Amino acid sequence: MVQSLLHSLATYWHQLSWLEIIAVITGLLCVYLAAVNNIWNWPIAIISTVITVYVMATRALYADMLQYTYLTGINIYGWYVWSHKSNAEDKRPVISISRKQILWTLGAVIFITPALGFALITFADKLHYQPPAFPYLDSFCTVVSLAAQILMARKVLENWLIWVFVDIIYVIIYSIKDLEVYAFMFVIYIIIAVIGYFDWRKVLRTQLQS
Repeated sequence: MVQSLLHSLATYWHQLSWLEIIAVITGLLCVYLAAVNNIWNWPIAIISTVITVYVMATRALYADMLQYTYLTGINIYGWYVWSHKSNAEDKRPVISISRKQILWTLGAVIFITPALGFALITFADKLHYQPPAFPYLDSFCTVVSLAAQILMARKVLENWLIWVFVDIIYVIIYSIKDLEVYAFMFVIYIIIAVIGYFDWRKVLRTQLQS
């Protein structure tokens, strides 16, 4: 199993264009930098998502292209938010999730997920695309991921728990679809998200004690 996975990773890596290699490396790097509370995660994330928008457009994966276009905007927003702090602070402080943020997140998931899933099915039929494999589950993961990204931009501690949750689902989806490479990448994302949670929680406790 491990040997097969390593072979798949090596094969996948050799098939990547130099733009895709940069997107993968910067994608992993930006998540790690976010986990260790480093503001440089945002400009590196912008590089990754901008390249991915172009790659998805060349592959006619327009839904993914739009998603990464949105993520580019969120990354710019996150960079702006993290850059604005009081003179007494070295970094924007970490905060716990508020009741209002929980309600907004749940509302987005409940109302946007079925609408997006229905849209994927409808457009695939009308435009004669290949039918989506998991339209509603994929839509759920997309909405949750975008919500987690916004919470990360606001420096909400619990964003990392949301990432762990949704990344586990992605690992299952990609494993079912025999996309071992992507499943492996999301296992790495889960590990980084766990590191991020404990690192940010430590920062939050330090803030509360000071």
